[in-house]
Amino acid sequence: MGKYTEDAKELLELVGGKENIAAVSHCMTRMRFVLGDPQKADVKRIEAMKVVKGSFTQAGQFQVIIGNTVAEFYKDFVAVAGIEGVSKDAVKQAAQQNQNILQRAAAIAAEIFAPLIPAIITGGLILGFRNCIDQLYLFENGTKTLVELSQFWAGMDHFLWLIGEAVFHLGIPVGICWSVVRKMGGTPVLGIILGLTLVSGQLLNAYAVATTAADKIPHWDFGYFTVDMIGYQAQVLPAILAALTLVYLERFFKRLVPAVVQMIVVPFCSLVLAVCAAHFVLGPIGWTIGSAISGVVFSGITGSFREVFGAIFGFVYAPLVITGLHHMTNAIDLQLIADYHGTMLWPMIALSNIAQGSAVLAMIYLQRGNAAAQEVNVPAWVSCYLGVTEPAIFGVNLKYFFPFICGMTGSACAAVLCVSTGSTANAIGVGGIPGILSMQPQSMPTFAMAMVVAIVVPFILTVIVGKKKGIDKQSQIEAAEVAAMESATAITNLESEHKFKAFLDGEVIPLKEVEDGVFSEGIVGEGLAIRPTNETLCAPVSGKITVLMDDSRHAVGMTLASGVEILLHVGIDTVDMKGDGFTYLVKAGETVKAGTPLLTFSREKIKAAGHPDVTVCVITNKSDVAAFEFHTGMTAKTGETVIASY
Repeated sequence: MGKYTEDAKELLELVGGKENIAAVSHCMTRMRFVLGDPQKADVKRIEAMKVVKGSFTQAGQFQVIIGNTVAEFYKDFVAVAGIEGVSKDAVKQAAQQNQNILQRAAAIAAEIFAPLIPAIITGGLILGFRNCIDQLYLFENGTKTLVELSQFWAGMDHFLWLIGEAVFHLGIPVGICWSVVRKMGGTPVLGIILGLTLVSGQLLNAYAVATTAADKIPHWDFGYFTVDMIGYQAQVLPAILAALTLVYLERFFKRLVPAVVQMIVVPFCSLVLAVCAAHFVLGPIGWTIGSAISGVVFSGITGSFREVFGAIFGFVYAPLVITGLHHMTNAIDLQLIADYHGTMLWPMIALSNIAQGSAVLAMIYLQRGNAAAQEVNVPAWVSCYLGVTEPAIFGVNLKYFFPFICGMTGSACAAVLCVSTGSTANAIGVGGIPGILSMQPQSMPTFAMAMVVAIVVPFILTVIVGKKKGIDKQSQIEAAEVAAMESATAITNLESEHKFKAFLDGEVIPLKEVEDGVFSEGIVGEGLAIRPTNETLCAPVSGKITVLMDDSRHAVGMTLASGVEILLHVGIDTVDMKGDGFTYLVKAGETVKAGTPLLTFSREKIKAAGHPDVTVCVITNKSDVAAFEFHTGMTAKTGETVIASY
């Protein structure tokens, strides 16, 4: 009978019994359940248990906080319940059954866009900065921008567009195609090529379509029919649809085509047909949807029910950003400015930027103890408040979904106030908080009031919902876990990194006795060597495996927590053996302790190949980190100290 048997029995009963558990696992401090019917869990009684520190539900998982003894509790629980635990990934997979369609769709979208987040954030910050220097009329009585006053900043503005265009005009369709194809198990390089065909320089830029006469749009002439040559710069929906088409075409042809010719037939047929579908069908459908939305917006902004329109537009604008269709509003804005010397549409767009940024600001508050989350949250919030919402939407709000809805709600409230007061902008281009500087002077006070609504409402709603969902608790728990792990690691490092152990049995010699000029002259770094009497290379110190030679398998690179980098090299010129006689026992990225076996080798095969089997340990960045003392001229056993640092 285990220490927690009785508590485990009680928890089993309170979660609804064995039959209500679809999957269970644990992490550092929590039991993670996927329940068949979450309503059967008696949360109040569970949290009243002495062994339980709290509970919350996240992404379809019911998580019960046990603390540092969770591993022992978990063993007793699975024994009492008579079930087998599964991995955390399996629990996440099973948890999808507790998610609705919107949650699943958001999860898929997050997985697609997660690899693109670094580029989106970078592009967002760059575009936000460019907005400030080339769109804000702050100088000479509000008649000139910084770019107009300074050739340096004009050049910088022009140069930075190189990156901005690469990210948002070209990179998003290409990146999405690559990400979707990779996620769905297709051939990623074909996804990249498909994406490039959507933004080719041969096509009319998507931004120019609205201002180009129909008879001036280039087209492909196939004799029996023509197809417009239109690009899909910054478009999301056409890229996703095209990539999915490519994936399913690949799967179809792989089932149909014999294996002997798949390498030729499958990529050719799949890519050609996917590109045809993208330009002949999927692209035009996207533009039809965009045109319909533009018509509705134009009617709403000039009609009698503009407050109703404002609420609807303020609510749906952020979802339009996801599809890329929001760019269609630029043409409407320009027409409104030409006809009425101002636009009431752009102010609502700026407010939507602010509202989504305010939702991210609330997530910064809720996750204030989660350093990893803040690395995404903070730059996304900054770029959003500067008028570029993609990092916030794709990097944060869609990931959790409820901040996205809270931002949409706050945007709708702010838009109603904005439209009802007739707030009008002179120009477009300046979004987010700087958007107030593009407003007509008489509209600045009313727009400022709308900005307050766009900041306060999403922030309060996101904090309220986030606390109900336990986001703040989860952040605190994760922060405590990280702190505990870092503390333990720091103590271990202080105790262990001062002493390096012998990595083999054998005679310890100085590097100058190694028959290799690179090592013996200290070109790679200082260290020592061992003439081995055994054939298993072990880690001399705790650290992370950072370098492995996949072809030759004769060397290992490690990085210690303090930043020290070491290289372990078995034999001289053994790279020529191309891995014959060598076997890795670890993987790149793995963290190991001193004494962990890293690889095995055959001394006999090394000798037969005509190479010395002397094995070196070199500290490649000694001067950057610490000083070391090398103990040579001794016969060591694996695990004995041979290097000391001070």
